[in-house]
Amino acid sequence: MKKISVLIADDSALMRKTLRAVIDRDPALKVAAIARDGLDAVDKARQLKPDVVTMDINMPGMDGITAMQMIVDEKLAQVIMVSSLTQEGATSTFEALELGAFDYIGKPGGTVSADLASVAKEITEKIKAAAWGSKRIISHHKPQATTKPRWKSSLRYLSRSTGKQIKGPGFMGVAIGISTGGPRTIMDVLPLLPKNLNASVFLVQHMPPGFTASFASRLNDACQMNCLEAQPGTVIRPGNIYLGKGGLHMTFYRKSAKDIILRTPNSPEHTFMPSVDVMMESALKAFGVDLLGILMTGMGSDGAEALAQINEQGGRTIAEDEDSAIVFGMPKAAIDRGAAQQILPSWDIAQAIIDIVGA
Repeated sequence: MKKISVLIADDSALMRKTLRAVIDRDPALKVAAIARDGLDAVDKARQLKPDVVTMDINMPGMDGITAMQMIVDEKLAQVIMVSSLTQEGATSTFEALELGAFDYIGKPGGTVSADLASVAKEITEKIKAAAWGSKRIISHHKPQATTKPRWKSSLRYLSRSTGKQIKGPGFMGVAIGISTGGPRTIMDVLPLLPKNLNASVFLVQHMPPGFTASFASRLNDACQMNCLEAQPGTVIRPGNIYLGKGGLHMTFYRKSAKDIILRTPNSPEHTFMPSVDVMMESALKAFGVDLLGILMTGMGSDGAEALAQINEQGGRTIAEDEDSAIVFGMPKAAIDRGAAQQILPSWDIAQAIIDIVGA
C-alpha cells in the first residue's frame, strides 16, 4: 500500500524534528521533505506533489497562510495548519480555514513545543483524513437543486420509551455535534437559520480552549441568530446558538418547567472536551421529545450513542450523508446504529431544521 506523503513546513528546527518523529512512527505515512518557510513550502509542493502539507502559520518571508492558499489554489495538496493555542493563533487559524485549509493542529505548549508528541494521534489521524478525504474537499459545493432527503423508513418520530415523555420549555432544542471539517461545513447550516427560529441551537465542535471564543464571534458575524460561547448560569432562550467552550463540557439543568440553565462542568473525563455525547445526553434530559439531534462531519464516533438515545426516546435525528461529509466518521457511526431518521447532505440540513421546528 502506498504511503501518504507529507511535506513539513516550519521555521523551527525543534518543530520539524518533532513532527518528523511523529509521522515516521506511523507505517502509513512518510515525510516527503522539509520546508523552512512559506516560499520553500510552495516550491517543494510544486516539485514533489505531496498528499498533505503541515504548515506553520508564523514563518519569515512568505507566511503560512499565503503559502497555504497558493498550494490549495493550485490543487497541489491538502494543507493542515499548525497553530499556537492563543487568541492570535485562533484568529489566524480560522482565516486559514476560510481560505481553504483542510484542518488545523494546535501546538499544546505554545509556538515551539516538543510536547507536540502528546497530540501525536490527532496529528496522524488528521493527516490521513486529509489524504483520504481530498476528493470530497476539492469538490465540496452546494448543488443547484435541493437533494431529496433519504429517510430511514423503519424509524418514526415516536418514543420507544414506556415512561412518561418529557417535553421542552415551549421551544425546541437542536443539538449539533461536529468535528474534523466542521468550521467550514457548519457554514452550510447555521447562517441559513432565521433569527426568530423557535429553538435554541447547541453546537459542540471539537476544539481546544482559546479557540471557541474566536469561533463563536465568527459564527455570530455570519449568522442571523445570535451565537454565544457557553457560559455557566446562562438561561437558555430560543433564537440563540450556544457553542460549547473548549476544555469544558456543555450540559443543562432543568430549573423549572420554563427555564433551562446552561452548565460547563469539567467532568466526566472524556477524550473530547466538550463531548457531543455528554452534551446530547444532557440535552435529552432537559428537552425530551422536543430535541433534534444532528451529527455531522468528524472522525470517530462521539455523539453516535447519544443520537441513538434521542431516537429511542422520541426525539428527532439527522446524520450528514457521505456525499457532503468531509470525514464520514461520526455520522456513519450513528447511521450504522440505526440512529438517524434522516440522512442529508450538509446543504439540506438547515431547511430540515426549519421544517421540524415549525412542524
